Amino acid sequence: MRRRDFIVLLGGAAAAWPLAARAQQPAMPVVGFLNATSPDAYRLHAFHQGLKEAGFVEGENVAVEYRWAESQIDRLPTLAAELVRRQVPVIVAGGGVASALVARAETKSIPVLFLVAEDPVKLGLVTSLAKPDGNLTGVNILAAEVVAKRLELLRELLPKAIRIDALVDPVNATTTESTLKSLEAAARTMGIQIQVLNASTSREIDAAFATLVKEQPDALFVGVSPFLLSRRVQLAQLAARHAIPAIYQDREHAEVGGLMSYGASIGDAYRNLGAYAGRVLKGAKPADLPIVQSSKLELVINHPTARMLGITVPPTLLSIADDVIE
Repeated sequence: MRRRDFIVLLGGAAAAWPLAARAQQPAMPVVGFLNATSPDAYRLHAFHQGLKEAGFVEGENVAVEYRWAESQIDRLPTLAAELVRRQVPVIVAGGGVASALVARAETKSIPVLFLVAEDPVKLGLVTSLAKPDGNLTGVNILAAEVVAKRLELLRELLPKAIRIDALVDPVNATTTESTLKSLEAAARTMGIQIQVLNASTSREIDAAFATLVKEQPDALFVGVSPFLLSRRVQLAQLAARHAIPAIYQDREHAEVGGLMSYGASIGDAYRNLGAYAGRVLKGAKPADLPIVQSSKLELVINHPTARMLGITVPPTLLSIADDVIE
């Protein structure tokens, strides 16, 4: 063989080595991400942080298939079915009870990690918090459990408040029902009158605020709902425009101008989902992963909004706040 032919042959073999090496590498695992709401940088960052804690980085050693329902709950079955057909090794179902129920209905074999606002045993998703059976486990953000505390904080901010309206999403029926049950029980104890307003569309939010302006309650209590969270800017703007003090569950409401929020850290909940997804990819079974009960509760106060509303925030509230936005 001539020296030149040998060099060409050697060069061709060297060029083929990386291709052969790549062909031998295992396929990157894929996490199915099903969510009832819209893309949210804050929550995705937390989810990716959890994945990283478990040893996975999107684009490096794991891929994520995202499916967003954009608050159109009737789209969830189709989106979940797509992930099941894709045969992803795990589905992360966020954005409320509906995502979890739909994912459970679509598969009995693929692990499903959910994020719900109340006891998943009562919801029928699992039979035990410590030892979930079947293919589901996840995080409970304890929304119903902190309703009374949210009302107490609102009353501490507005000690003269007697009439408080509650804005809830009827589409998020299970969580709304338990929220109102807890709210009405706490209101009776505190001598507060509650009137309920429903909204599951942007127009219905506008109509609810028209009612608020007409009836002039002392404050507004906003319920837990993926839809209401997605409309947080609209809610904050309307509350500011009509000078209505309001309290919310999620800190994201306060970050866009809402007066005050108190509830579980949603970011921490998504971090936990990411960490659980990583553990499942490494071989853990949902039945062996206990339900995470959110213990990180946050009180966030938007001080500029309080000043705009002419409200002096008591030093006692400022001292216990986890974050005071200035």
